[in-house]
Amino acid sequence: MSFPTFLNPFTDFGFKKLFGEEASLPLLKSFLNSLLPEHHQIQKLEFKNSEFMGRSVHDRRAIFDLYCEASSGEKFIVELQKEKQNFFKDRSVYYATFPIQEQAQRGNWDFQLTPVYCIGILDFCFQSNGLKKQVHHVIQLKNQENKVFYDKLTFIYLEMPNFTKTESELKTKFDLWLYFFKHLADLQEIPRVFMGKEEFETAFETASLAMLTHKEHLVYEDSLKAYRDLNNVLDTKYETGKKEGKKEGLAEGMEEGLAEGMKFALAQLIATGMSEKDARTLLKMD
Repeated sequence: MSFPTFLNPFTDFGFKKLFGEEASLPLLKSFLNSLLPEHHQIQKLEFKNSEFMGRSVHDRRAIFDLYCEASSGEKFIVELQKEKQNFFKDRSVYYATFPIQEQAQRGNWDFQLTPVYCIGILDFCFQSNGLKKQVHHVIQLKNQENKVFYDKLTFIYLEMPNFTKTESELKTKFDLWLYFFKHLADLQEIPRVFMGKEEFETAFETASLAMLTHKEHLVYEDSLKAYRDLNNVLDTKYETGKKEGKKEGLAEGMEEGLAEGMKFALAQLIATGMSEKDARTLLKMD
C-alpha cells in the first residue's frame, strides 16, 4: 500500500495552502492567468478581506474562499465547491454583488466600475442546469442577439469531473493546472510534463505532505476527514434518494435525499468537535 505524497486540493486546508497564503500568490496569479485572455493578464495580485457583511444587520453574510484584487483593479472571487446546491447560480450572483457594492464612493461618483470575476472550481457537474457537458464555462450578460451587453461581470466555472485529458494530451498551461488540480492527491511523484516549469515545481513543493509542520498535518487530517465524510454521506444519501425516487418520483426523492444528507453531514462534523458555525461554513450552508 502506497502512502500519499501530496495533499488533496479539494479539502479546505489543501486549497488554502496552495492558493490562499501570501507565499502562494504567484501560484494563484498563474492559475488565474491561465483562465483569462492574453489581453487581460494579471501583473500583480493581492489578497483582500474574504468576509463581507451587508449594509444592514438583516443582510446575509458572505464568506469567500479567496478574494483578491489585481493591480489594475479587477476583483476575483475564487470558490471551491465540493457538492451541488440548490440555487447555486443564485449564490454566485449574490456573491458577485459584494465586490461591486464595495466600489461605491461617497460624494460625486460617476458609477464607473472595475471588472469582477467569480470563479468556481466545481467537484461536481451541473450541466443539467442548462449548460453543455464541458470543463470550462465563461458566462457574461448578453442581449437577445447573443451580444455581450456588459463585459465587467464574468462568471467562470470549471467542472472538474469533465476534465479527462491524459498526461500526453496536456498542451496549454490551462491543461496543466486542471490536471494538477484533479490528480494531485493520487500522484506519487511529479509527472515529467511538469518538469522545468518553475511555478508547477513550486506548486508541487507547496503541496508536498513532507513539507508540512506537525500542526499543519493535524489540521490537514481533520480537513481530509471532513471531506471524506461529506463525500460518503452525499454518496449514501444520493443512492437512498434514487431508491426513494423510484417510488415517489426521482427528482423529489433525490432532492430530499440530498437535504437529509446535508443535515446528517452537519451532525457528523459537529460530533467530531467542530463548531456548528465552522461546520456550516465547510458545508456551504450559510
